[in-house]
Order: sequence, then structure tokens, then C-alpha cells
Amino acid sequence: MTVPHEIPIIDFAGVRARDPDAMCVAAKEIHRACTGVGFFYITSHGVPSRVIETAAEAAKRFFAFPLDVKRSVAANANHRGFHARGDALMYGARKPDAKEFYSIGLELGADDSSVRAGEPLRGPNNWPSYMPELQPALYRYFEEMTACGADLLRVVALSLGLDEAFFEVRYTKPLQRTQIIYYPPQPPASDTDQFGVAPHSDYGCITLLWQDDNGGLQVRSLASDRWIEARPIPGTLVVNVGDLLARWTNGRFSSTLHRVINRSGRERYSIATFVDPNFTTVIDPRELGTADADCRYEPVRTGDYILGRFDQSFGYRKKFSTPVGAAGTSDRAT
Repeated sequence: MTVPHEIPIIDFAGVRARDPDAMCVAAKEIHRACTGVGFFYITSHGVPSRVIETAAEAAKRFFAFPLDVKRSVAANANHRGFHARGDALMYGARKPDAKEFYSIGLELGADDSSVRAGEPLRGPNNWPSYMPELQPALYRYFEEMTACGADLLRVVALSLGLDEAFFEVRYTKPLQRTQIIYYPPQPPASDTDQFGVAPHSDYGCITLLWQDDNGGLQVRSLASDRWIEARPIPGTLVVNVGDLLARWTNGRFSSTLHRVINRSGRERYSIATFVDPNFTTVIDPRELGTADADCRYEPVRTGDYILGRFDQSFGYRKKFSTPVGAAGTSDRAT
């Protein structure tokens, strides 16, 4: 079953129930979507509607605070906290994105081994003291997306002919990030090169997105070479492939360009969760059966690649020194 404009809808009820037959069916549908448009919707995803509603309501309250208040939790070196409008400039874009966002990750204390070792992007979240209700609302959402993402990765593994547990050891301490995002309305006659988010591909493996009912997300169809609408469908999450999974599959899976243009005349909100592996997980197409002679991408550590993309796209990174390894940020998977 497909929605208009080519983006498949996949029933996830059997996947969340760990039904073997349903997982095999979903794996085939996911393989078709990931080798095609690179996007799909999932229904019956198992994330309680109240958890989503509570997180979305908290996001609206957070972004309603004055800018100077939100800046008190400005993004730190670990990418945790508030990002003001103008901070994000996607590669190739002429203007910064017309959005604000607030980012969290896996909550780790000072005694955690990765934090003690100085691993980048690790540590506690940068929660606002002026809005204590944000922490339980958003971290519960983060945890629900962790569980949903783990089940999704099981069927992704099956879709690639791998054991369903393939990703588990590579996600023991994931670099997963959840972002609440605010898009102010764009005037209908705004510049054609001004976007809520300019055309880009995601950096990691898999993205799970909740979007409100205002629309604005567009996907670049590889088949028709045109922009298609990823319209809001109640009760669904939007899923897309990121650069690292495209690299891992040696380009079999599509990390597709997408963008946001908010011409609804209303404020738009979304919550994106980037389900990415451990910092030290090496992304190597050979692991998935690609022969040496056929490899399009050199091995790269997850954290190095993501840090390289952060440095490329976010203005706040100029304040911090980032040790980038073999990211090869010009070597994109799309």
C-alpha cells in the first residue's frame, strides 16, 4: 500500500510483537522502500500516543520562552541543548535554516566509562532548569524511540539477509539523538533559497520522525527527480535512511535528500530521533558482504563521521575543537 507521491506505508504491529512471519513481510517491504525512495511510514509503531502528545506539548512550551531564556541552555560541545535560528547551514545552502531546535542524547553521568575516557558527544543532557517538565516528557519519548528503533533495526537486518541481532552489539551505547524542532511560518512569497531545513541527507543510520499536521516535509524522488510531499498521516512515524546506513550497504540503500518548507501559515513542530550506533562502531560495507573490489566507501567510525558533519553544518561548533578521524565529509553516501 502506498500513499500518493510514492512513499510506502508499512504496518509495524507484527514487528513490535516479534511475530516471525510479520517481520519477514515487513523486511521485504522495508528493503523495497530503502532501495527505492529511501523513505517510508510505519503504522502501529507501538509508541504510546500520550507519550508523543506530552513531548509535543512540552516542545511548544519550550519554544515559547524568550530567546535569551532559551540561550541559557545553548548547545554545548556534546551537541546537547538549544540551537537558535541561524545556527544550522546545510552544505550547499545559501542561507541558514529557518528553525530552532533543542537536542538531547543518551543520559550518561560523570562515572560512565565513555565520559571518563573523554569520548566526544557523551555526557549528561543540558536540561533547562526553568522548565523542569521538559526532562521527563522528552526523555520518555527518547526511550520509547530507542525501543521502536531497536525493533526497526531487527527487520532492517533481515531485509539485508543478516541475522536479526546483527545491529545489537553495535548499539550497546548508541549515539542516538532526539530533537524537538520549531519552524516559524514562511511567507508564501519568501525567497526560493530560504528553507526551514535546506536540502540535505541525514548523517547516521535511521531516522524516526514525528511531524504535526502542518506539512512541509519534501523528499527528492530518485525515480522521477522531483520533490514529493511526505504528507502528515495521523498515527504514523516517518522513517528514512541516513548516510551511514547507505555507506554500510555500499549504496544499495538510499540516503535521500529532503527539505522542509513551512508555508502553512502556522508554526510547525516536529520531533526527530536519529537512531545511530556506538561512537566506535566501524561502518564497513565488507561487513555486509561487499567484495573489496566493489567497495565504494572506506571504513569510517560512526562518531568521526557524525562529528565531521556537525562541524560542517552547525555554527556553534566553531567554539569547540573536534577531533575528526576518517570521516571524509566530502565522501557522502547520496
